[in-house]
Amino acid sequence: MKTRAKRIPDGWLLNGQKSWITNAGVAAYYTVMAVTDPSAGTGGISAFVVEKGDAGFGFGPPERKLGIKGSPTRELWFDNVTLPQDRLIGIEGDGLKIALRTLDHTRITIGAQAVGIAQGALVVAIGYVMERHQFGRPIADLQGLTFMISDMAMRLEAARHLVYVAAAKSERDEPDLRFFGAAAKCVASDAAMAITLDAILLLGGAGYSKEFPVELLLRDAKITQIYEGTNQIQRIVMARHLLRAVA
Repeated sequence: MKTRAKRIPDGWLLNGQKSWITNAGVAAYYTVMAVTDPSAGTGGISAFVVEKGDAGFGFGPPERKLGIKGSPTRELWFDNVTLPQDRLIGIEGDGLKIALRTLDHTRITIGAQAVGIAQGALVVAIGYVMERHQFGRPIADLQGLTFMISDMAMRLEAARHLVYVAAAKSERDEPDLRFFGAAAKCVASDAAMAITLDAILLLGGAGYSKEFPVELLLRDAKITQIYEGTNQIQRIVMARHLLRAVA
């Protein structure tokens, strides 16, 4: 947290930089966390709304990414951006609380994204093994491959239902949402990686080719394990929730 917001007579003066911002340069409004009291630790972070046309607000070049290339990602630059007082979200010092509470809900959307990616990979894989013939019969008749298909489908449905449960808890803002949001994101993204990898294996050499979509789905799946908090962080979030519940 190096971005700083300094209080001025009519509002705030914002300086700093943010990395890996989704929809940067496209979105009209940005929620920005900045340090307003360096001596207060995590209690010194506040949240602000920045508008695309604000003077001193700029963007870095688009990031060259492994996947999800249809989603623009860039840096944000703040060079003496003047914000009126009403751009502060909530009260001063509540920025981290706002961010963490937001993540409880948005992690579920990453789980849903991962489920969609995994579903696409499974559909392609099933279609391929039914059409591809070897030794005079479709490779879908090979027992080893049917085991893979079954495992992929089980992982997918387990992830899908956990995402649905977490989404319902998000709608009701239930007290155990933090655990279920992290779990849904973690389980679904891990499932997406496993399923897209298996889909490539089922397609054989064709799976390694850009003529088929499974290599793209694999590249898209990887980010779901990383953003909105890595899956290692999700496990920390879940463990802290469980330990606090017992205590």
